[in-house]
Amino acid sequence: MNTRPWLKNYDRDVPHRLVYPNIPVMELLSIAARKYPDRVCTLFHGHTISYVEMEELTDRLAAGLIALGVKKGDPVGILLPNIPQFVVAFYAILKVGGVVTAMNPQYKARELEYQINDSGVQVMIALTPQLELLEDVRLRSRLKTILFTQIEDAFNLLDRLNNEPDAEETWVKDSEDYSLTTILHRAMDLDCSIPIVTGDDVAIFQYSGGTTGIPKAAVGLHRNLIANTLQFRHWLVGLEDGNEVVLAAVPLYHVYGMVIAMSVGIALGAKLVLIQNPRNIQDILENIQRYQATLLPGVPNLYQAINNHPDVLTGKLNLRSIKVCISGSAPLLSETKERFEGLTGGKLIEGYGLSEAPTATHCNPMLGENRTGSIGLPLPDVDCRIIDLDDAHSVLPVGDAGELVISGPQVMREYHNRPDEDDLTLRDGWLFTGDIARMDEDGYFYLIDRKKELIKVGGLQVWPREVEEVIALHPKVKEVAVAGVPDPIKVEVVKAWVVTNQGESLTADEVRSWCKQYLAHYKTPVLVSFRDDLPRTTVGKVLRRELKRMHIEGLE
Repeated sequence: MNTRPWLKNYDRDVPHRLVYPNIPVMELLSIAARKYPDRVCTLFHGHTISYVEMEELTDRLAAGLIALGVKKGDPVGILLPNIPQFVVAFYAILKVGGVVTAMNPQYKARELEYQINDSGVQVMIALTPQLELLEDVRLRSRLKTILFTQIEDAFNLLDRLNNEPDAEETWVKDSEDYSLTTILHRAMDLDCSIPIVTGDDVAIFQYSGGTTGIPKAAVGLHRNLIANTLQFRHWLVGLEDGNEVVLAAVPLYHVYGMVIAMSVGIALGAKLVLIQNPRNIQDILENIQRYQATLLPGVPNLYQAINNHPDVLTGKLNLRSIKVCISGSAPLLSETKERFEGLTGGKLIEGYGLSEAPTATHCNPMLGENRTGSIGLPLPDVDCRIIDLDDAHSVLPVGDAGELVISGPQVMREYHNRPDEDDLTLRDGWLFTGDIARMDEDGYFYLIDRKKELIKVGGLQVWPREVEEVIALHPKVKEVAVAGVPDPIKVEVVKAWVVTNQGESLTADEVRSWCKQYLAHYKTPVLVSFRDDLPRTTVGKVLRRELKRMHIEGLE
């Protein structure tokens, strides 16, 4: 307890340690199908697939993948938004021992080409409108076969199981591309041998966002995903198996949505309400009310948008069904949390995770104290240290800031094909996160910034997040990002990119004057640029690297 002060602050029913069964991830679906066969598994635009139906669909697609030559250990790509076909594809790939390699459907040719070649994907499951793009990518990549589907297929997947497909849809085409519904139909007559998959087999290649360098795939084993799923299932005390509704707006191709929305949802036997477009706040709100959503994983921007939506403010929409929301990927402001909880009656708890420990390692308690600015406590079986930035063997005392290193059952095995990165990131059983943090005396952790984004001004350290937090307090500021940019004399100076509130105007001098009230002079931005918005990843992280690149290339 002395070396793990966080344990004393766990909610009463959260165990300090868990027992993790040696089962593959898809076994959670099979268990739910046996316990809740007729309960809705996915709900999309009013169309439902039950747990037993989802089990059958994934069995069918698994047989089809084997018939197409997919073998245990083969990476298979998914290029789909949050639609039922994603869930079917995910568990079918795992059932054949394949490695899910989920990609952002908004990617362009160059991004897809890189990930396909790096992962070795030869079979891709994608939307029909992406065929032309993928045909172009196929010329310069390892991609061979595309299984295509349309959004509308989600409305009749079950009908296609038992009805003869269109005459032109044949099992074999010269182009080596196939309709997903044809595969599902034809597979009913296949007798395939399903390989044995254990917890030690590879489940996913999860690519990092690439915000700090070239994207690389974290190799997640089945036991890593099982561990994180069960850790969160126990952390969310008060949720009831078979009685919850998960609003899945966070992208499932991102490990955050994949684990917290889909895998935890399946483990709960919950109804997964799938949101295709996470930016459609009106659709999200209407689905929360219509289907009485109880669990909503998201990012701070989502909760801010809900707080400010006129239908929420006027009481036209009732969001009181929400029990808990988890916020990740970016800092959660205390005013956002307090306002959201006041409007919904649910808990909004901030957590922390990364692709290399798919997906979460810390979270604030469900019932206990949530500390402002804190990412919370380490989850069961997660151990943490704060180490000196210049000496990896020196563990820092409580309150000091250093690099956060983590050990736990969800930590990845390695990076795919990147032994050079493994030596830097995985050392003696510890994951070096690259995040700078501190721990208070009660075991609550606080992120300060990214190690690689530290700004050196005349030899003095400036953390971008510290400057951002000060500028964000200005009443005219909506959003801000800060990074170090090259300077011919000082080597590096602080630059801020500011988005003002609608109808407000602000000058660079006003921003600097504001900062000088709260920060040492060397932390005050030398350069200030005003923008309409900030570039972000699909889960809300500001792309400081992209802003810095545009500055260097003179694109502003």
